[in-house]
Amino acid sequence: MTIKRNTVLFASVLGVLLLTFTIYSCTQKKGNQAESVQKTAMIESSSGDEQLLTDARKVFSTLPDTIQNPNNKVTPQKVALGKMLYYDTRLSKSNTISCNSCHNMASYGVDNNFNSLGHGWKLGGRNSPTVLNSALDIAEFWDGRAKDVEDQAKGPILNPVEMGMPGQSVAIERISTIPEYIELFKKSFPEGDNKVTYDNIANAIGAFERTLTTPSRFDKFLNGDTNALTAQEKTGLKMFMDVGCSKCHTGAAIGGQMYQKFGLVNGPYWKYTNSDHQDEGRYKITNQQSDKYVFKVPILRNIAHTYPYFHDGSVWDLSKAVDIMGETQLGRKLTESETNDIIAFLKSLTGTIPEDALKLPILPPSTSQTPKPHID
Repeated sequence: MTIKRNTVLFASVLGVLLLTFTIYSCTQKKGNQAESVQKTAMIESSSGDEQLLTDARKVFSTLPDTIQNPNNKVTPQKVALGKMLYYDTRLSKSNTISCNSCHNMASYGVDNNFNSLGHGWKLGGRNSPTVLNSALDIAEFWDGRAKDVEDQAKGPILNPVEMGMPGQSVAIERISTIPEYIELFKKSFPEGDNKVTYDNIANAIGAFERTLTTPSRFDKFLNGDTNALTAQEKTGLKMFMDVGCSKCHTGAAIGGQMYQKFGLVNGPYWKYTNSDHQDEGRYKITNQQSDKYVFKVPILRNIAHTYPYFHDGSVWDLSKAVDIMGETQLGRKLTESETNDIIAFLKSLTGTIPEDALKLPILPPSTSQTPKPHID
């Protein structure tokens, strides 16, 4: 009886051991399979990220620290002077408007109004584009009428709807009667005898604007850090390229490198934007029929903050703007999922504004000789 009980006990223990081993073996096998699947997914994901990075580098590039101009060398002295002039309301007839009024550094280089208020409370004819990264554009203004930021800086000061100065000589007189400015111009422009000129005012402002680049996580991605973007942002980047957005929005600024008709595939554009005014774009500059409703392709850096959108500021919602672009430019009605993914990518373009540019400069004081402002 003892032998029989021992045999039964041994068989029971052996059964338990075999069952435990079987369960352990199955669990181990499932664990190994799961680990293998996970490793395979990681390899595939890594491979997909590398391909996405390769494709993106063919279309886009990283932002430089400074956007150089061989005809206007960027120096620390010139940038400091340009920053002062950028924030100085004395360059306006009424002494109330500066470059920063319409291109507010604290709101990503725009004023977030559909049209900007200028001299005498007049409304400008077009939405103020961002000044950040704008020195990368092929030309300035929506219609490209200024060749670069230096040329662009000359326009608003004399525009009767913007800063309202009646002439270059008045602007020069305002600045040249301020002793500290005279010394700063001498340091910034050591060549030549006459330092305070209208060209030098514009060149100083332009030099400052050439330092206004805003690198973002997308630049880290382009530099090889594939983890800098989330999975949805990567999906959006791929979508952005696959559907054709990147045919126009290219380069370091993600745009600004060409002109394009608004309503290229489906138009007229105001049918989609509900614009109050039908702007003929570059046609006003060139008088070429082919330039009707053609505008410079806007840059998309910081686009999540530079609303309202388009040349007339007619659309406030980024989702709607993306959908309109899909229909008018690509002839494609994007799904909600596609739009959301593209927007996720666009938000990765929000960058860091240079810290010093956000600090208000201490402006040199006026003198008793400084001409009085004109409110009329």
